[in-house]
This record gives sequence, structure tokens and C-alpha cells, in this order.
Amino acid sequence: MILKKDNLASIVERFKDLRIAIIGDVMLDSYITGTVKRISPEAPVPVVNVKSEFFRFGGAANCAYNIQKLGAKPLLYGVIGNDNNGSTFISLLEQSGMSSEYLFIDAKRPTTTKTRVIAHTQQLVRIDSEISDEISQKAQDAIVKNIEKNINNIDAILLQDYNKGVLTKDLIHRVIEIANQHNKIVTVDPKFKNFFEYKNVTLMKPNRKETEDALGITIENEEDLKNAGLELIERLKSKYVLITLSEEGAAIFDSENKFSKIPTKARKVADVSGAGDTVISTLTCSLAAGASIFEATYLGNLAGGIVCEQVGVVPIEKETLLNEITNDKMEITIL
Repeated sequence: MILKKDNLASIVERFKDLRIAIIGDVMLDSYITGTVKRISPEAPVPVVNVKSEFFRFGGAANCAYNIQKLGAKPLLYGVIGNDNNGSTFISLLEQSGMSSEYLFIDAKRPTTTKTRVIAHTQQLVRIDSEISDEISQKAQDAIVKNIEKNINNIDAILLQDYNKGVLTKDLIHRVIEIANQHNKIVTVDPKFKNFFEYKNVTLMKPNRKETEDALGITIENEEDLKNAGLELIERLKSKYVLITLSEEGAAIFDSENKFSKIPTKARKVADVSGAGDTVISTLTCSLAAGASIFEATYLGNLAGGIVCEQVGVVPIEKETLLNEITNDKMEITIL
């Protein structure tokens, strides 16, 4: 099968009409940069003279930002604290043109924040402020109620799990049930905990390591890969399972036990941070825009590859993706 560039570009252009709900662990990424000229007399650690501090979206919030940059409208559902980092997070949303309307504020939890101290381009330490216990029943009920209220105006639901407590078993089951009752696309970017709770979804997208961890196996060759994908299809009852394979592309499995592979374009990788968020965001938008699983996977891989060429967590821009489709001289073939 050969994918047509005109069709791919048309899919991306249709993103502008989409409303995508993102449910998951939202995070604030804080960066403190500076210089080091001496070691502290108090302990054998460097003294950082701070030059700047800035913030970025992390976790499910980065997915929402990618979706917005692709031209669709993100509806972000998650939990933040009633704290300074929560206020910063809301300000960052507003500055980026996104709404905080569907966030639940819980005064008993801190806003999940990862602070990185960097000097001379070298990360010296990361400080995590978080509680990864399950969110309250009140928070879960509020998210479900809002999804039910808006379901007719939602084109797809993306469940982005970082094992920080938002996607509980109960919330997962309730959201998937609502989506299936209304024939809505559900895509999942899972982590180890609750991996097999994501049953009856449209697309499950683990990477190779997540697949190995979930099944307790090692994928060493294509036969191992095929067996793993088919087992996931059987156990999850999903329409598609897509296992991302880094530079080897991606493997697609469907509910009819068919197996295909899509290669990825060779690139100079600078930083893989946030690439998974970009892939699942682009995949979700593509499926919601009417793409086939092959078209959606190609676009997701392409978008993820583009952001890997840049340093830091950056979103995929719609125009960048369109230009890449136009300028790509590869014949896009499904194996």
C-alpha cells in the first residue's frame, strides 16, 4: 500500500474542525538556568547563579499543547493544586490560548511540578513536587460529569497516563463506556500501572519497553513483536494496537489479527523528550479527521520525528508537518 501525499495533507487541514478531549496527568515543567563558578562551602555541591527561570507544559498538558498547535481545539481534563505552581500553570494555559475550564483544583494535592536546574547546558538536579496517589472520588466524578456534558461536541478522547493518579481504574472504565456509547474515538498512551484496564478502546499505543513490561517478555525479533501485539489485541479487545519502535518505525495490529509495519524516516535525533506526546496527539487528530490507521500512524511517526530534531520539549506545528509531507521525497509504503 502506498500513501498519497495529497490525502495526508487534506487530513492535516481537517484538524481545524476538531475538538479533542485530553484526560490525564497534567504537569508543569520548571527550568532554572544559570552558571557555576564555585563549590558550596556547606556541602560538596555546585553553587548555581540563576540567570533565568521559565515554564513549559508537561504530561497530558503537553499533549493538549501539541493538539492546539496542530490546529484542533484541546479540552484539557486533569487535576492541579491550589498553589503557586497551579496559578502558574493556569497562566501558562491562558498565554497559550487554551482554557483551564475543565481542570479540577484540589487543595489537598500539589500541582505536579518537575523543576530542572541547568548550568552550562548540563542538568544538575531535578526536583519533583507531586503526589501520585489516586485522585479523590469527587475529582473523578467531576471529570466524568464534564465529559458526559460535552460528549456530543467531542470528536475524540485521548487518555494520557503518567501514573500520577488521575487515570484511576474507575475513571478509565467510566470514560471508555461513555465514549463507546456515543461512538467516539478513544486513544491511549499507557504506563505500566492499569495497563490492562484500557479495554475496548480505538487505539492503544505502548512503546516497545512498555509492551515488554506489561507482558513480562523481551522482544528480540519480529516474531516476538508479532506475538506480543496479537496478545495485546486479544487481551485488550481494542480496535488497534500500535507499538512504537523508535528508529524502526511502528507495528500495527488490528482486531482481525492483521499485522503491518510502517518505517520511519531516518533523522538526526537531538532530543526525544516529549516525542511520545507528539505522536499520540497527531495520531488522535488524524483518526478523528477520518484517516486510516496507516495514514494516522505515518503522520504520528512523522510528527514525532520532527520534534526529535529539536532540543527540549517542543510541540509540532501544523505548517511544519504540512511542509514535511510536501517535501518528503520518500515513497510512503506500508509493509
